[in-house]
Amino acid sequence: MHPGTYFADLHAQARALAGARLFTVTVQDAAAGLVRRAYSSHPVDYPVSGTKPLHLDAWSREVLVEGKCFVANTTAEFAPHFFDHALINALGCHSALNVPVIDDGEVVGTVNFLDVENHFTPARVTALTGLLSARHTGIVAAMRAAFPAD
Repeated sequence: MHPGTYFADLHAQARALAGARLFTVTVQDAAAGLVRRAYSSHPVDYPVSGTKPLHLDAWSREVLVEGKCFVANTTAEFAPHFFDHALINALGCHSALNVPVIDDGEVVGTVNFLDVENHFTPARVTALTGLLSARHTGIVAAMRAAFPAD
């Protein structure tokens, strides 16, 4: 299955399960020092194959180095980490959940859910991380297929 098709199906399942107004998938490219967007539910605002430089900051240490989920239920909580917080807000999103995808001890990328303020309750976080856990093998395969190593 094509990575975009796989991630679109994952987004539909996440939206039905616990909500995901804005849904993106990013893949880490440590060698290039970049994070690459492999899927976006809003491709005009967040185009697929868009890139961001990898920075070592509080968010990247928590998510990309330590492999922990980042949950922010207000703009004030995520704005210091997301330079594009005004665009996120313009899309009606005021909370964020970033889940690292780990394979063989390495963070391959993240699955990112954004929705209305205070959306990511403990129950929703558990539901969404459970969905990702159940589909882990497919997610890793789709992430690797999105940007195959040369």
